[in-house]
Amino acid sequence: MELFDLTIHEAGDLLRARQVSSVELTRAALERIDRVEERVKAFVTLTPELALAQAQDADGRLRAGDATRLTGVPGVIKDVICTQGVRTTCSSRMLENFVPPYDATVVRRLKDAGLVMLGKANMDEFAMGSSTENSAFHTTHNPWDLARVPGGSSGGSAAAMAAGEGIWSLGSDTGGSIRQPAGFCNVVGLDPTYGRVSRFGLVAFASSLDQVGPITKDVTDCAMVLNIIAGHDPQDSTTHPVPVPDYTRALRPDPSAGSGQVLKGMRVGVPKEYFVKEMDQRVADVVRRAVQQMEALGAQVDWEVSLPHTEYALAVYYLIAPSECSANLARYDGVKYGYSDRSADNMWQAMERTRAAGFGPEVKRRIMLGTYALSAGYYDAYYLKALKVRTLIRRDFEEAFKNHDVLVTPTSPTMPFKIGERTQDPVQMYLADIFTLPASVAGLPGLTVPAGFVDGQPVGIQILARPFAEETVLRVGYTYEQTQDWHRRRPKL
Repeated sequence: MELFDLTIHEAGDLLRARQVSSVELTRAALERIDRVEERVKAFVTLTPELALAQAQDADGRLRAGDATRLTGVPGVIKDVICTQGVRTTCSSRMLENFVPPYDATVVRRLKDAGLVMLGKANMDEFAMGSSTENSAFHTTHNPWDLARVPGGSSGGSAAAMAAGEGIWSLGSDTGGSIRQPAGFCNVVGLDPTYGRVSRFGLVAFASSLDQVGPITKDVTDCAMVLNIIAGHDPQDSTTHPVPVPDYTRALRPDPSAGSGQVLKGMRVGVPKEYFVKEMDQRVADVVRRAVQQMEALGAQVDWEVSLPHTEYALAVYYLIAPSECSANLARYDGVKYGYSDRSADNMWQAMERTRAAGFGPEVKRRIMLGTYALSAGYYDAYYLKALKVRTLIRRDFEEAFKNHDVLVTPTSPTMPFKIGERTQDPVQMYLADIFTLPASVAGLPGLTVPAGFVDGQPVGIQILARPFAEETVLRVGYTYEQTQDWHRRRPKL
């Protein structure tokens, strides 16, 4: 196996055994990037000199015995997360030359653990999109089929993992932006419970929905990254002061469980509303086979769970998220920081021109949707009503989790679609996240795990649990993963 194909735990074992150095690992990843990046286009900014300097520091920590399990293992950060001294663009012309003066909390925690950062991953502009075609700089390609999208908005992070352009990555998820691209790229992605991971330094899209989470090559790596980034942060009042367990310990089933019974006692529900006739039935078949495998492992499966308000989640999301977006993006006025049009005759004209040139079409569309929903005379009819239906969606999940430990669903209704196929039809693009949006609206933890292929294209399953039950989704995902080899497959580039 090539060094760039290793997982965190495999690379960490080699580093601690002194069979390889962090510098060697980092050079292998950078050489892989040199070979495939021109075709994949997973990055906005590469930081090879910084990565090698951090790798040298990591090797020093390893020699001194002052290392964590992530020390010296090279990774990738989505370009919506602030990195001190390294530009953070959100794949937008508005922030094309913005260099943050501080680190996001998750980056600071990763640095404390021995971060080696290869670069910043491409994304849909300001995390608004499902295909990474909305980047102001370039479209990222799916390593499994370069004519197809990698999903979005964390498409660069997911594509980098599939292509071997890093050993781990961070993404962000507002309505499916970690889970959907992970499914499209045959990697693992975790959207933690809202409030489990700090959002300080995450450039805001929709503040009541945004979360930072890992995209990795297997579930064990997901747990390892979450161990580092999770926890209360005084700089983010939405983080919860609840204890953070050791997620890697939660992966291993009860040693006393017999063969074929490692999920004994686990109650798995399959929501009927997630198997709609419009979805690709081949995807549905893959998901059903995955659930049957969990049943064979001892889980009690209920195929008739109902979440009756699921059908409203898409509408709720596309009222709440654009409304919050319109408020958050008001700060980009050409005065404080970021792009500024200096050709105008007055302040109002300068603001108009700055936003016209700085924002792309999808961002403008969502700002207008949100501004309309919040406007006088429409707030009660749209935004306030969406908040009320959001409560109903959350209550559906609460009711389901009274009798089930996890819910298993498709991650996406289709396989990865072709680049350009949906760019002229925003509604079809929005429907790509129809199965991930409900959990985001309810603030639940969700894990995507590879579950098979259809015509050579990856299909993922989504595992959901009650708030702060990341241990449960990780355990179920890990146990299923260990009976399959889907996550070990790599695209031919």
